[in-house]
Amino acid sequence: MKLATRRSWSGIGLIAAVALATSAWAAGTYKWVDEQGVVHYSDKAPADTPAKGATVLDKQGRQVKRIEPPLSPEQVKAKADEDERQRALAKAKDDQARKDRALMQSYTSESEIDIARTRAISTLDSQISSAQAYNADLTRRQQNVAKQKAGYGAKPIPIELEREGATIDTELSRQAILIRQKQEELAMVTAKYDAIKQRWREVIANQERAAAAAAAADAQAAAAKAAKGSPGKPATGTPAASAANK
Repeated sequence: MKLATRRSWSGIGLIAAVALATSAWAAGTYKWVDEQGVVHYSDKAPADTPAKGATVLDKQGRQVKRIEPPLSPEQVKAKADEDERQRALAKAKDDQARKDRALMQSYTSESEIDIARTRAISTLDSQISSAQAYNADLTRRQQNVAKQKAGYGAKPIPIELEREGATIDTELSRQAILIRQKQEELAMVTAKYDAIKQRWREVIANQERAAAAAAAADAQAAAAKAAKGSPGKPATGTPAASAANK
């Protein structure tokens, strides 16, 4: 009698456990393993994300969601660095897109770039030529002052002549610096317009590729729609035709 009673209570306990488990599965069950390796099941999410993460199971016990474990300090830093890198890339992409829009608004053809380049170079060439001509005049004046000084021999050289020579020397130095700066500017302007033209070509090529891809996609979609809506092929032989052939 006692054995039967014990078995009855065991059966009731088993039924209750199954019912409780079924209820938990229906509500969604969280499964995780603690630091001691013990597996836990609960209908509530753990208060703190376990070191090994957790999973959410449906009522059939299938995983429907994965709760990732908390990141280590090194992983947190790596993620922050990657996020910063992605933000920098996105900013650079936006900046380039803005520059490209400005470029295409400024020049509608390569010939316009060539005209602007020629104008800028011509201005600098004129400035350099003018500075070189002035420099040549200063050199002649410097030579003339040197001759006058030589004509005095051992006599004292007038202070006015000394001052003129010093002024010419200073101006020659200033003109040499100016000419060098203009020549460097000329090289920079040439490189600038070469880069502008190269980027202009790249933008045009990108636009053409995008347009071609869009056209191909439209054509493919139209072909698929036409194929879907077209009737089937007519039968090659009808009863009437078969009879006629006989």
